[in-house]
Amino acid sequence: MRLEDKKEIYKILSDNTISTYDNEYNEFVADILNNPVVTSMKEYIQHGNTTCYDHCVSVSYTSYKIAKYLKLDAKSTARAALLHDLFLYDWHKVMEKKPLFEKHGFTHPQTALDNAIKYFDLNDIEKDIIVKHMWPLTFRKVPKYRESLVVTFVDKYCSTNETFEPLTSKIAKSNFLSKKQYL
Repeated sequence: MRLEDKKEIYKILSDNTISTYDNEYNEFVADILNNPVVTSMKEYIQHGNTTCYDHCVSVSYTSYKIAKYLKLDAKSTARAALLHDLFLYDWHKVMEKKPLFEKHGFTHPQTALDNAIKYFDLNDIEKDIIVKHMWPLTFRKVPKYRESLVVTFVDKYCSTNETFEPLTSKIAKSNFLSKKQYL
Protein backbone atom coordinates (compact mmCIF):
# COMPACT_ATOMS: atom_id res chain seq x y z
CA MET A 1 0.00 0.00 0.00
CA ARG A 2 1.28 3.42 -0.91
CA LEU A 3 2.22 5.89 1.83
CA GLU A 4 -0.44 8.31 0.57
CA ASP A 5 -3.07 5.59 0.98
CA LYS A 6 -1.93 4.83 4.51
CA LYS A 7 -2.10 8.52 5.41
CA GLU A 8 -5.61 8.87 3.98
CA ILE A 9 -6.86 5.77 5.82
CA TYR A 10 -5.33 7.03 9.06
CA LYS A 11 -7.07 10.37 8.48
CA ILE A 12 -10.40 8.58 7.96
CA LEU A 13 -9.90 6.54 11.14
CA SER A 14 -8.94 9.64 13.12
CA ASP A 15 -12.09 11.47 12.07
CA ASN A 16 -14.71 9.67 14.11
CA THR A 17 -17.59 11.96 13.13
CA ILE A 18 -20.51 10.42 11.32
CA SER A 19 -22.02 12.69 8.70
CA THR A 20 -25.80 12.63 8.55
CA TYR A 21 -25.46 14.65 5.36
CA ASP A 22 -23.64 12.00 3.36
CA ASN A 23 -26.43 11.37 0.86
CA GLU A 24 -24.79 8.38 -0.79
CA TYR A 25 -24.20 6.62 2.53
CA ASN A 26 -27.75 7.38 3.70
CA GLU A 27 -29.16 6.05 0.44
CA PHE A 28 -27.21 2.81 0.84
CA VAL A 29 -28.32 2.14 4.43
CA ALA A 30 -31.66 3.91 5.00
CA ASP A 31 -33.71 0.70 4.95
CA ILE A 32 -31.40 -0.88 7.53
CA LEU A 33 -31.18 2.15 9.82
CA ASN A 34 -34.97 2.44 9.89
CA ASN A 35 -35.63 -1.24 10.53
CA PRO A 36 -37.06 -1.85 14.05
CA VAL A 37 -34.92 -4.96 14.54
CA VAL A 38 -31.78 -2.94 13.87
CA THR A 39 -32.87 -0.02 16.05
CA SER A 40 -33.47 -2.53 18.87
CA MET A 41 -29.66 -2.81 19.07
CA LYS A 42 -29.82 0.51 20.94
CA GLU A 43 -30.97 -1.52 23.97
CA TYR A 44 -27.67 -3.38 24.30
CA ILE A 45 -24.30 -2.09 25.40
CA GLN A 46 -21.52 -3.35 23.16
CA HIS A 47 -18.21 -1.89 24.42
CA GLY A 48 -17.67 0.53 27.28
CA ASN A 49 -20.68 2.89 27.21
CA THR A 50 -21.35 2.40 23.49
CA THR A 51 -24.53 0.67 22.34
CA CYS A 52 -24.43 -2.10 19.80
CA TYR A 53 -26.33 0.19 17.40
CA ASP A 54 -23.87 3.09 17.78
CA HIS A 55 -20.94 0.70 17.41
CA CYS A 56 -22.35 -0.72 14.18
CA VAL A 57 -23.06 2.77 12.78
CA SER A 58 -19.51 3.84 13.59
CA VAL A 59 -17.98 0.73 11.99
CA SER A 60 -20.31 1.10 9.01
CA TYR A 61 -19.61 4.73 8.22
CA THR A 62 -15.85 4.46 8.75
CA SER A 63 -15.66 1.27 6.68
CA TYR A 64 -17.77 2.88 3.96
CA LYS A 65 -15.38 5.86 3.73
CA ILE A 66 -12.34 3.58 3.51
CA ALA A 67 -13.98 1.25 0.96
CA LYS A 68 -14.99 4.24 -1.14
CA TYR A 69 -11.46 5.64 -0.99
CA LEU A 70 -10.02 2.25 -2.02
CA LYS A 71 -12.60 1.95 -4.83
CA LEU A 72 -14.17 -1.17 -3.30
CA ASP A 73 -17.86 -2.00 -3.03
CA ALA A 74 -18.74 0.78 -0.58
CA LYS A 75 -22.45 -0.05 -0.59
CA SER A 76 -21.98 -3.70 0.45
CA THR A 77 -19.38 -2.61 2.98
CA ALA A 78 -21.67 -0.02 4.60
CA ARG A 79 -24.69 -2.34 4.70
CA ALA A 80 -22.91 -5.40 6.08
CA ALA A 81 -20.99 -3.39 8.66
CA LEU A 82 -24.32 -2.14 10.02
CA LEU A 83 -25.42 -5.75 10.43
CA HIS A 84 -22.16 -7.33 11.59
CA ASP A 85 -23.26 -7.45 15.26
CA LEU A 86 -26.98 -8.13 14.79
CA PHE A 87 -26.98 -10.83 17.47
CA LEU A 88 -29.78 -9.18 19.53
CA TYR A 89 -28.85 -10.08 23.10
CA ASP A 90 -26.73 -8.64 25.90
CA TRP A 91 -23.55 -10.66 25.62
CA HIS A 92 -22.37 -9.34 28.99
CA LYS A 93 -25.16 -11.25 30.74
CA VAL A 94 -24.50 -14.68 29.23
CA MET A 95 -23.04 -16.30 32.33
CA GLU A 96 -23.46 -20.01 31.62
CA LYS A 97 -20.24 -21.93 31.27
CA LYS A 98 -19.51 -22.96 27.72
CA PRO A 99 -16.55 -24.47 25.92
CA LEU A 100 -14.24 -21.82 24.48
CA PHE A 101 -15.40 -22.10 20.87
CA GLU A 102 -19.06 -21.80 21.91
CA LYS A 103 -18.55 -18.43 23.60
CA HIS A 104 -19.93 -15.17 22.22
CA GLY A 105 -16.75 -14.01 20.48
CA PHE A 106 -16.73 -17.14 18.35
CA THR A 107 -20.47 -17.63 17.76
CA HIS A 108 -21.99 -14.17 17.33
CA PRO A 109 -20.90 -13.69 13.70
CA GLN A 110 -23.02 -16.66 12.62
CA THR A 111 -25.91 -15.49 14.83
CA ALA A 112 -25.67 -12.02 13.28
CA LEU A 113 -25.65 -13.50 9.77
CA ASP A 114 -28.66 -15.72 10.54
CA ASN A 115 -30.57 -12.69 11.87
CA ALA A 116 -29.53 -10.46 8.96
CA ILE A 117 -30.70 -13.03 6.41
CA LYS A 118 -34.14 -13.08 8.07
CA TYR A 119 -34.67 -9.35 7.47
CA PHE A 120 -32.54 -8.36 4.47
CA ASP A 121 -31.43 -9.64 1.08
CA LEU A 122 -27.67 -10.01 1.27
CA ASN A 123 -25.12 -10.50 -1.48
CA ASP A 124 -22.04 -12.72 -1.12
CA ILE A 125 -19.76 -9.87 -0.04
CA GLU A 126 -22.19 -8.79 2.70
CA LYS A 127 -22.53 -12.36 4.00
CA ASP A 128 -18.76 -12.77 4.05
CA ILE A 129 -18.28 -9.49 5.93
CA ILE A 130 -20.78 -10.42 8.64
CA VAL A 131 -19.71 -14.00 9.25
CA LYS A 132 -15.97 -13.32 9.10
CA HIS A 133 -15.62 -10.00 10.92
CA MET A 134 -14.07 -11.63 14.01
CA TRP A 135 -11.05 -12.97 12.13
CA PRO A 136 -8.35 -13.75 13.27
CA LEU A 137 -10.13 -14.89 16.46
CA THR A 138 -12.27 -17.14 14.29
CA PHE A 139 -9.12 -18.29 12.54
CA ARG A 140 -10.82 -20.79 10.21
CA LYS A 141 -13.14 -18.12 8.81
CA VAL A 142 -10.70 -16.08 6.76
CA PRO A 143 -12.19 -13.08 4.92
CA LYS A 144 -12.60 -13.71 1.20
CA TYR A 145 -13.06 -10.11 0.04
CA ARG A 146 -11.09 -6.92 0.60
CA GLU A 147 -14.32 -5.34 1.87
CA SER A 148 -14.42 -8.00 4.60
CA LEU A 149 -10.90 -7.10 5.68
CA VAL A 150 -11.80 -3.41 5.84
CA VAL A 151 -14.74 -4.09 8.17
CA THR A 152 -12.72 -6.58 10.22
CA PHE A 153 -9.98 -4.05 10.93
CA VAL A 154 -12.31 -1.08 11.42
CA ASP A 155 -14.33 -3.17 13.87
CA LYS A 156 -11.17 -3.86 15.90
CA TYR A 157 -10.23 -0.17 15.79
CA CYS A 158 -13.68 1.04 16.90
CA SER A 159 -14.00 -1.68 19.55
CA THR A 160 -10.68 -0.75 21.10
CA ASN A 161 -11.58 2.95 21.19
CA GLU A 162 -15.01 2.25 22.67
CA THR A 163 -13.63 -0.11 25.30
CA PHE A 164 -10.94 2.24 26.53
CA GLU A 165 -12.78 5.56 26.10
CA PRO A 166 -14.41 5.45 29.56
CA LEU A 167 -10.99 4.84 31.13
CA THR A 168 -9.24 7.59 29.20
CA SER A 169 -12.10 10.00 29.99
CA LYS A 170 -11.83 9.17 33.67
CA ILE A 171 -8.08 9.79 33.64
CA ALA A 172 -8.54 13.09 31.81
CA LYS A 173 -11.25 14.23 34.26
CA SER A 174 -9.14 13.34 37.26
CA ASN A 175 -6.51 15.78 36.04
CA PHE A 176 -4.02 12.99 36.65
CA LEU A 177 -1.21 14.53 34.65
CA SER A 178 -1.30 17.82 36.56
CA LYS A 179 -0.78 16.08 39.91
CA LYS A 180 2.96 15.73 39.40
CA GLN A 181 3.58 17.66 42.63
CA TYR A 182 2.55 14.56 44.57
CA LEU A 183 5.14 12.33 42.95
